[in-house]
Amino acid sequence: MTAGRPEVLAIVPARGGSKGLPRKNLAPFLGRPLIEWSIRSGLQAETVTRTMVTTDDEEIAEASRAAGADIPFIRPAELAEDHVLDLPVFQHAVTWLAEEEGYRPDIVVQLRPTSPIRPQGLVDEAVRLLLADDGADSVRAVCLPPCNPYKMWRVEGDRLDPLLTSDVSEHWNAPRQALPKVYWQTGTIDVMRTTTLTELDSMSGRSIIPLVVDPTLAGDIDDRLSLEWTEQLAIRAGMLADDR
Repeated sequence: MTAGRPEVLAIVPARGGSKGLPRKNLAPFLGRPLIEWSIRSGLQAETVTRTMVTTDDEEIAEASRAAGADIPFIRPAELAEDHVLDLPVFQHAVTWLAEEEGYRPDIVVQLRPTSPIRPQGLVDEAVRLLLADDGADSVRAVCLPPCNPYKMWRVEGDRLDPLLTSDVSEHWNAPRQALPKVYWQTGTIDVMRTTTLTELDSMSGRSIIPLVVDPTLAGDIDDRLSLEWTEQLAIRAGMLADDR
């Protein structure tokens, strides 16, 4: 920590390849490259002390620098393939920073460019939730789902089999109000201790604090249709109205 203040690193992961929407991280979104909105969320947060982008793509790196993000390295190509999960990407980032710069953050924030709708103060709220609970490994944004999984099924042979079990009799026929309340994880924000990445070998650990957000914040851009839909959600959320 620096002078008693936690070192909080916001990481925006953005690889160059994309199947559903080519070059999506640079796609125009409310008049700016999509990635810029997530960079701004990091730069504007009071609790965040550094905002960086990890990318394998020089064009994304250039646009990210123009938006104010640090680009301390270009991500190795093997960490930018379709099958690569978040964990090795984030472990690479914190390891590189420790070895090359001697920089060791206390907290790491994930700001996915494909989930750009974050009201002012949301990042700080998530970081402060984790800082206030020494027993927690991470904070994860969740929202109520559009459909309850207790009404979902598997197909076994030529028969339906309930996906979940519960104490509610024939829960697949029960009213929504009688079912257990469940939450869907969004891509809006994840906050974790650096030790969760390096010692627990996880993006979340096991003790996870929920940050419940409005479902309209859960835009997840993967193709042209979801880009257009998320842009409309962003307009309704007032992203054009704030001074960004």
